[in-house]
Amino acid sequence: MTATDAILAALASMGAVVLGTLPGAVAFGVVFAVLCAWFPCNPGKPWWRKTELLTDLCWWFVVPLLGRYMSIALLVVGFVLVGAAVGSEYGMGSGPLASLPFWAQVVAYFAISDLLLYATHRMFHGRSLWRYHAIHHSSEELDWISAPRFHPVDQFLHLIVPDAVVILLGAPPEVMAFVAPFQAWHSGLIHANLNWDFGPFRYVLVSPVYHRWHHTDVARGGEKNYAATFPIFDVAFGTAYMPRGVLPDGYGVDDPHFPKGFGEQLLYPWRKSPAEAPAQAADVERAA
Repeated sequence: MTATDAILAALASMGAVVLGTLPGAVAFGVVFAVLCAWFPCNPGKPWWRKTELLTDLCWWFVVPLLGRYMSIALLVVGFVLVGAAVGSEYGMGSGPLASLPFWAQVVAYFAISDLLLYATHRMFHGRSLWRYHAIHHSSEELDWISAPRFHPVDQFLHLIVPDAVVILLGAPPEVMAFVAPFQAWHSGLIHANLNWDFGPFRYVLVSPVYHRWHHTDVARGGEKNYAATFPIFDVAFGTAYMPRGVLPDGYGVDDPHFPKGFGEQLLYPWRKSPAEAPAQAADVERAA
C-alpha cells in the first residue's frame, strides 16, 4: 500500500465514523427537542439556539473519532502487556469473563465499568486533573448536545480505559456493541434539559435531575453524583445528592476566562488562565 492509499484509507475510515454518528445526532436532536419543550428543567433557549452550538457540534463528531483510534491502540498494547505478564498468547476471548454466558458478561460489564467510571470521575475532580474535566463542565446552557465535551486525556482515562479493562478480562466486543446504544442514549438523556428524577427509581438509575446536580456549583451538587449509570456507588461512598422539591440550575465552571471555541478548549488544560497569573506572581514575589 502506498502512502497515498494509506491516507485515503484513513480519510475513508474517519468519514465512516462521522457519517455513522450523524443519524444518532439527528435522532437525539428531534427527540430531545420535543421532550425538553414538554418537561424542561430550566427555562432557556432550545438546544439549536445555544450560544456555543458550533463548539458542541465539534465535540460531538470529534470525540467518537478520537475514541475509535485510542481504543484500538490501547487494546493492542494491553493484549501485548498481559500476554507478556502471563507468559502466553493473550487476545480476544481470553480472561475470566470469557467463559460466562452473554447475560452475565453484560452484568459484569456494567458492574466493573461503572465502578471504574466512578473512580476515574472522582479522580478528574481532583486538583491535578480538573483542568481536563472542566471542559465537560464548561457549558452554561447544559443540554444533551453538551454530553460529548471530553478532552482527549479525559476521554482516554475516564471512558476508554474502563471499556478496555472489561475486554482485557475476556468480555467480547459483542458486549460493547450490545450496551453502546443504551449508553449513548442514556448519556444524552442525563444531560438533557429535563426535570425527570425517575421518582421511586431515583437511586436505581441516574436521571437527568440527578446528573444535572453534578454540573452545578461546587457548593451545591458539583462535588456529588459521580456515578455514570447506577447511583449505587454514590450511595455506597456517600456522594449521592438529590434534594426533593428543588431543581438544579446554574451550570458552568468558575473561570470567567474559560474559552468558548473548540480549539481553545482543547488547549485549555495546558494554558494558564489569566485569573491564575496574579496569584502566581504573588507567590514568586513572596519567595524572592
